[in-house]
Amino acid sequence: MADADIILVTGVSGFVGSAVALKLAESGARVRGLVRASSARTNLRAFPGELVEGDARDPVAMARAMAGARQLYHVAADYRIWARDPEEIVRNNRASTAAVMEAALAAGVERIVYTSSVATLLPDHGRPSDETRPATPEQAVGAYKRSKVVAERLVEAMVATQGLPAVIVNPSTPIGPRDARPTPTGRIIVEAASGRMPAFVESGLNLVHVDDVADGHIAAMARGRIGERYVLGGQDVALRDMLASVAGIVGRKPPTVRIPRAPLFPLAWVNEQVARVTGKDPFLTLDSLRMAAHDMYYSSAKAESELGYRARPYREALAEAIAWFAQAGMLA
Repeated sequence: MADADIILVTGVSGFVGSAVALKLAESGARVRGLVRASSARTNLRAFPGELVEGDARDPVAMARAMAGARQLYHVAADYRIWARDPEEIVRNNRASTAAVMEAALAAGVERIVYTSSVATLLPDHGRPSDETRPATPEQAVGAYKRSKVVAERLVEAMVATQGLPAVIVNPSTPIGPRDARPTPTGRIIVEAASGRMPAFVESGLNLVHVDDVADGHIAAMARGRIGERYVLGGQDVALRDMLASVAGIVGRKPPTVRIPRAPLFPLAWVNEQVARVTGKDPFLTLDSLRMAAHDMYYSSAKAESELGYRARPYREALAEAIAWFAQAGMLA
């Protein structure tokens, strides 16, 4: 790639976006990062490239950021499991995806990797789900999942009707360093490592190191097929086993009490009402309980076969996440 080629990455202050930008810079790429003026700067203190301020929903800002870019990684998203107005999440992710992709087409960007989510895939009755099980907006549980389905379908439509040169990647549950906000899963790790999760609900998720997800993005840019989606996951893990691993890393006793979901719904409702007053994100939400009804297990076989994608053991990612949280002063 020539020195003059610019790679634009949106969402570079975020967890996955910062990982993608760092990986690109390590390869010698010329990186331009888009960041909102209001975004936290924790992950930008040593940003390895040019920073442009702007909102991904703003067509004018996107045209300015896209100028001269040859490739685009659209990683930015409104990643909230709860909001006072849930439809705000849907509006934000639809509008930002439309503005970014339209700006990319207008600028003649040669190739795009769009960061979707496994939230757009239906669970497969206890078996690992994959790219063959796309959800409709009506099937998605909660505003965030619905917003990602809507945005992914928009990208697919633009590929089919306007020749948008986009490859779609669907990360599962990234964990690791630089989870500054933190993400909902990062909050679980922080609470468990601090000894504040004495019990658990029966559920499961697919854990993957955030840097492996970043590598998957770069592999998708190089080898992914236009219009195809690729799950970027790691290992399927029961929540009970994840919490036991956290306890083992920090030297605490693992939780052994399993709580049924039904009695937690009133507590989740109360948490959400309190959040409406305080403005602080609730730890337990109605949507998170609904999601926990299904094991969120996924297969990355397609990415492994077509992209050469690989993921390290999830315990390594947990250990690095806990070390980063400790260094950042986020653990009790």
